[in-house]
Amino acid sequence: MRVVTFDIETANWMSDIGSNDPADLTIALVGVHDSLTGEYTSYLENELPQLWPILERTDVLIGYNSDHFDIPLLNKYYPGDLTKIKSLDLMLEVHKTLGRRLKLNTLAEGTLGVNKSASGAQSVIWWRQGEVEKVRQYCLKDVEITRKIFDYALDKGSLKYKELGKAKEVKLDTSKWLTAATAPMTFTLGF
Repeated sequence: MRVVTFDIETANWMSDIGSNDPADLTIALVGVHDSLTGEYTSYLENELPQLWPILERTDVLIGYNSDHFDIPLLNKYYPGDLTKIKSLDLMLEVHKTLGRRLKLNTLAEGTLGVNKSASGAQSVIWWRQGEVEKVRQYCLKDVEITRKIFDYALDKGSLKYKELGKAKEVKLDTSKWLTAATAPMTFTLGF
């Protein structure tokens, strides 16, 4: 089964555009991990057509806050409909069980013992300063953290976080995470 873990960094932020709709933002770059190749790659806005064949051959898209943020934004650029690909939003999975959202960094610290390298706001500042490599590395690190959290949850059936200094665990039903829901798409592959 081909799983693509992904994250998006934007060139602007909600306060810049006067909208709360993620689809109104502009993509700076998209970072991905492809389980088929084991590689981490990234695509600038003008390189997105190179990403489409990968997504179209994906069984499951994995992200963090991806159903609300990343997929609607990326769908604005895609010539088809990315909502037709099965997605697993890890933030929503935690919310279903816990009843509230946790930040990616909270799960990274509790589950993996690591911290995110920066924030989305810092990424926008770097982008505006022309620091594309810093944005790329930050995005790919978030993809790596998301993938490791996904792998951990599959293996253990739970994720960990700290609250008021106490270690806590959220149990997750991962039994259907890797079941294919749809056939791969071919909107841009030409066959």
